[in-house]
Amino acid sequence: MLIRRLRLGTGLVLAFYLVLHLANLSAGLISLEAMESVRHAVTVLWRNPIGGPLLYASLLIHFLLAFWALYQRSNLRLKAWEAMQLGFGLIVPPLAAAHIVGTRIRAELYGVDVTYPQVVTLLWQSTSGAAKQILLLLIVWTHMCIGLHFYYRLKRWYPAAQPYLFLGATLPPILGLLGFFRAGLAVGDAMDDPGWTDRLFEPLHSDDATLNEAYSMIEPVALAVMAGLLILTLLARQIRRAIRNRFGAYRLALPSGEVIAAAIGTTMLEAIRAAGIPHAAVCGGRGRCTTCRVRVSAGLQTLLPPNDTELRALRLIKAPANVRLACQTRPRRDLSVMPLLPPTATAQAARQLGTVEGREQTAVVLFVDLRGSTALGERLLPYDTVFVLNQFFAEISAALKETAGHYSQFNGDGLMALYGLQSGVETGCREALEGAVAMFRRLAALNGTMEPELGESLRMGIGIHCGEAIVGTMGPPDTPILSAVGDTVNVAARLEAMTKDFQCGIVVSRVVAEAAALDLSSFRIHAADIRGRDRQIDVYAIDDPEKLAATLSTE
Repeated sequence: MLIRRLRLGTGLVLAFYLVLHLANLSAGLISLEAMESVRHAVTVLWRNPIGGPLLYASLLIHFLLAFWALYQRSNLRLKAWEAMQLGFGLIVPPLAAAHIVGTRIRAELYGVDVTYPQVVTLLWQSTSGAAKQILLLLIVWTHMCIGLHFYYRLKRWYPAAQPYLFLGATLPPILGLLGFFRAGLAVGDAMDDPGWTDRLFEPLHSDDATLNEAYSMIEPVALAVMAGLLILTLLARQIRRAIRNRFGAYRLALPSGEVIAAAIGTTMLEAIRAAGIPHAAVCGGRGRCTTCRVRVSAGLQTLLPPNDTELRALRLIKAPANVRLACQTRPRRDLSVMPLLPPTATAQAARQLGTVEGREQTAVVLFVDLRGSTALGERLLPYDTVFVLNQFFAEISAALKETAGHYSQFNGDGLMALYGLQSGVETGCREALEGAVAMFRRLAALNGTMEPELGESLRMGIGIHCGEAIVGTMGPPDTPILSAVGDTVNVAARLEAMTKDFQCGIVVSRVVAEAAALDLSSFRIHAADIRGRDRQIDVYAIDDPEKLAATLSTE
């Protein structure tokens, strides 16, 4: 968690500096004087006891974290974006070293104010120098955009903002480069004056000669340091692998029948990918999404408890105990696991509430159905039918909202709702009964306004049952909804249909009444046959919703 926050925090500091730098270059579209004016304003942020150390520390820490990320990996099977981000992150400081020393360090140590006309003139005179700086700018900007994209793409607001963010990722470097070229043309015109260049660089001639001598060696030395750190990191990975191998290995059995062997200390995700088997991990295996999750079918008791990062992610999706993140779990014994998402899972899947697999829990299920909708459609024009249905469902939806119900399914002239997912079965049963009463009251009010036009009252039937069900997000990937399946759902649907047989408005199972601690003995009770079940269940037929409301208010 600390490493992730450091990477994000230092990255944002450097991103802020880069955006301001590009804004400064963009001022070259106006004039060299405008570039200098913006530079003086921006310099105030960084040449002070807080901004300067913060910038330098962020650069150093972010650079070292790239080596740490490389060290942490058990294998180097990288996706294209991961390889690009890591490679660019490692190469930026060595390439930028000469520029940093020539501008920032010269100014900090020797008090020499390096100006934009001086920098632009030097680069404009050297084709290779200009090309290198342009390449450096594009590498840094690309590294920043990749990092921000793959961090924030898991956020729910990101898809809507993405078109604007793409525009924001394109314009700054384009404007900055155009500003540089415009300033270069202005410098080219000024260089027609033979003495202009000498006057421009006169302040730099007073620098310490040793600095000027060392300046030409900065880039080779920086590249050598980077190469040395890279070699040490790779060597450390090999030493770690040798140590892990001494402690043995574990085997990972997959549903396909493949069995993977991996050194103890290796995460499940690393082991699977090292074997060349694709596995989802939208966040790159950092524990910031749950797309790499697996269900452990054997060996769960041998695993260590989830770390803080994994625990936080699993709690967000309310995962059962046998679901773990492959990127965070390091087995020490043999396991059998089943990936829960396809290898092609995207950031959209990571954002969806139910990309979570279904989990078993007790739920209260309510079915409501509008009676006579087919006949209604035959008598009314299509648009009038749609209007009536919309009015009906608006009232039903309002009743659900009032009583903490959750809309789950729509089937044309009826819908299914869930209660008690958060509040528990006892409270959920009472809320479902209160929701049924609220629906009938709202239907009565709706009939008061629409009956004169329709020539008849709208009628509906409601069935309520509770029990174990599989609850999770289901449906097409683009439009998933939180729903439930199982015997409890089937029974609730059958109870709603029985309102026609019992000629009543609501049919409630005895299980619901008992869970809600209600005495419904004043209503008719029936032993109902449920298709697909061997045993009958006791149900209450409620023909007066207000009588049910009175019972709810007294108990």
